Amino acid sequence: MNSIQKNISSPDKSAPILDRFPFRGHSLLMLIARSLAAALTLTFYSACSSAAPPVAQPETAAPVLVTPRQVRPALPKPDAPKIYAESSMVIDAVTGRILFQKNAFQERAVASTQKLLTGLIVTRSGPLSDIVTVAKSDTEVVPSKLYIKEGETYTRAKLLRALIIKSGNDVAMALGRDIAGSKEQFAVLMNQTARSLGMTKSNFVNPHGLTEPGQYSTANDMAILARAVYQIPVLRDAMRTKSEVFTHTDGRTRPMNNTNQVLSRLSYCDGMKTGTTNAAGRCLISSGQLNGRAAIVVVLGSTAPEIWNDSEKLLRWALE
Repeated sequence: MNSIQKNISSPDKSAPILDRFPFRGHSLLMLIARSLAAALTLTFYSACSSAAPPVAQPETAAPVLVTPRQVRPALPKPDAPKIYAESSMVIDAVTGRILFQKNAFQERAVASTQKLLTGLIVTRSGPLSDIVTVAKSDTEVVPSKLYIKEGETYTRAKLLRALIIKSGNDVAMALGRDIAGSKEQFAVLMNQTARSLGMTKSNFVNPHGLTEPGQYSTANDMAILARAVYQIPVLRDAMRTKSEVFTHTDGRTRPMNNTNQVLSRLSYCDGMKTGTTNAAGRCLISSGQLNGRAAIVVVLGSTAPEIWNDSEKLLRWALE
């Protein structure tokens, strides 16, 4: 047995403790250093493994448009364009910040622009692949109509596009009845949804926007609605579609032309919805994106020649 083996097996208990080991001088110091490094490394990894895993932060809730009492008297901005419309609001589509307002909290009829609320509810009410069977009561409305017939069947997705592009009142009735059971029950759902969005000065009684007593909204409330709708890809795709052919169950075809002329006037306009009744006048909610910014323009109570000019001027002002 050599000397190292002898020392390991039978250490000299009378020697100092460090001298009892076979490693002397430089070798012993290296051993201590390595042991210390290993201990520190182990401590570090133990601490890391015992720490809680990183948690994804929840998305910040979208800001809500301000209430009437919070609107600053300085709005509308001094450099904002003059418009013919009786009521209007322009907001940043991302933050909800008000950029311009004119009588924005005045209660008034909004015509078919409220179909955006109907469309929003459809997207929240189950699979768009669900089948809708047209009832006779769905067809008993005045134009604008797509002239769907009793007994015809369509997917919700197909009718949703027709609702937004063509603005068919019969289509709105079919979707509302299919989801809630009746026009009246769908109106209840509309008002519940509106309140959940923060639309506090609106009341809806039908899914299409034809004039009825007790039905009204405001430019501010419609801006809140438009901002919610703007975040839904299936609705945005329909709103920016200029034309499409609708094929009926029996093979008939009907062209659907989007009546939003601002889509053709401004290359960066990407929706949203027109509306016209005698009570509401000409109405348009339009949206656009340019240079990394997005804006939504609500124009209510304008006229046939001025609705496009008002909307175009405000979109240009907000984005250019």
